[in-house]
Amino acid sequence: MDKRWVYQQEAPQEAVEQLAQSLKISPTLAGIMCQRGICTFEEARHFFRPTLTDLHDPFLMKDMDRAVNRLNEALHANEKILVYGDYDVDGTTSVALMYSFLQQHTDQVELYIPDRYKEGYGVSQQGVDWAAEQGYTLIVSLDCGIKSADKVAYAATKGIDFIICDHHLPDDDVPQAVAVLDPKRIDCPYPYKELSGCGVGFKLIQAFCQQNGLALDSVYRLLDLLVVSIAADIVPITGENRVLAYYGLQLLNGPGPLRPGLDALKELAGISSEMDITSIVFGFAPRINAAGRMGDAKNSVRMLLAQTKEEAIRTADIINESNKARRDKDTNITKEALQMIEDDEFLRSANSTVLYKETWHKGVIGIVASRCIEKYYRPTIILTHSNGKASGSARSVHGFNVHSAIESCSDLLEQFGGHMYAAGLTLPIENVPAFRERFEQVVAGTITEEQKIPQIEVDAVIELNQVTRNFYNIIRQMEPFGPGNMRPVFVSECVYDTGSVRVVGDSHLKLRLTQDGFYSIDAIGFGLSDYYPLISKGIPFDVCYTVEENVYRGVSSLQLRIKDIRVK
Repeated sequence: MDKRWVYQQEAPQEAVEQLAQSLKISPTLAGIMCQRGICTFEEARHFFRPTLTDLHDPFLMKDMDRAVNRLNEALHANEKILVYGDYDVDGTTSVALMYSFLQQHTDQVELYIPDRYKEGYGVSQQGVDWAAEQGYTLIVSLDCGIKSADKVAYAATKGIDFIICDHHLPDDDVPQAVAVLDPKRIDCPYPYKELSGCGVGFKLIQAFCQQNGLALDSVYRLLDLLVVSIAADIVPITGENRVLAYYGLQLLNGPGPLRPGLDALKELAGISSEMDITSIVFGFAPRINAAGRMGDAKNSVRMLLAQTKEEAIRTADIINESNKARRDKDTNITKEALQMIEDDEFLRSANSTVLYKETWHKGVIGIVASRCIEKYYRPTIILTHSNGKASGSARSVHGFNVHSAIESCSDLLEQFGGHMYAAGLTLPIENVPAFRERFEQVVAGTITEEQKIPQIEVDAVIELNQVTRNFYNIIRQMEPFGPGNMRPVFVSECVYDTGSVRVVGDSHLKLRLTQDGFYSIDAIGFGLSDYYPLISKGIPFDVCYTVEENVYRGVSSLQLRIKDIRVK
């Protein structure tokens, strides 16, 4: 699939030169920093050396005082408190974080994760009824609740109060809870809007400790859970999230013992090197998510809360089996979905993909939507049968707001919610054909030609000889990388292979690149073996890549990870 190389706009030369001089770094790296809004020595100091004192006052968040007061009231009266969370990584880490903290202050606390298939997303009536039957008078919901105004009102009739900790976009009808903590509320003055659901829960705990004069050390020990949520929920690694992720990764990689559940996950994922955002996304997140997709999401929470390695391994093994089952379902359904597109002339050339099959497993349809986008780069919705309805997941392409497109079809839907790039929806089965037609019309009328082509954002054009150990060491200090602070991408033009190019595995290229014959460096290009015939002939090409460290048999060397190639 062709890709667009989109070059970042160059920063003002004067600002770049001043930053390069003050930090004693190359103009190339100073330019990248300026592109990311870091143009002064002081801004760079906060970026490269984040501190926990950079965190915002939690009481800047609307309703925080009400939330802390209600929590204090519940603890002093020995009320029964239910910690209620979503079944994905953000939700389960949120529940583990809040539950483990409240356990230090009361034995009248329990956790609840709704069943993905029986109860669906968000606060459920079944969950509220269970809480009422068990005598709970306060529910703290995490990573959900902002869309549950009717369930919150229903809970009030049962004598149950709600503190909502959420980060999704609110509807016009904000729930009438005791406190609604959500930085995305229009009336919320909190300065950082991109916290994960777990991050909002963390701010509540931070505020509780501040008001009650408690040391914050115990709160900061929860950042290992929070960084997992930040990575898995793909929120921007900027501002406050960057500080939280930075210190969370220190806990995951630090000298102290790892939380038993995360230690067990690390072993199962085969992670032996230092952990970063990427290893959490690909190593931890699928396994934690698999519990809710294929079985009981409470297993994820049990693993995260495990006090011993033995206990953690028992639940981690269950989760790993769920992940294997998830992979099988994912692979088979993806094949079916791609074949459905191939067999349909309209779908092959459409601007969107909407597929429905009643036998598909609901737990993997979001993954399948993402897989379909890898082949057919366009907004995609995968639907299946659930509780007599068509229920599905939507995924989008760069720059296209799939949530807004779905909202344009809301008269055909019973429920929907989500973000710009990912959403969930439920509709009557008989509405699926009309929805497919309407959604295609909306997408066709709003998507641009550029949005139909996957893009690679290029930070700078450089010579290969600029890739030195010192250059790489500065790049490493820009971590943690993620949305809003991606690993820098470079282009080098008119490079050659030195004659060592070969295909490794089924479809990967191993090369040693040179430019002007004076400098050479190893490179790997995953899935790029189609370029072998041309490159092996010595034809010059432009290469788009990131820089990484490769360790082989104890020897460390720099390597380019190629993202794309353009043959001259």
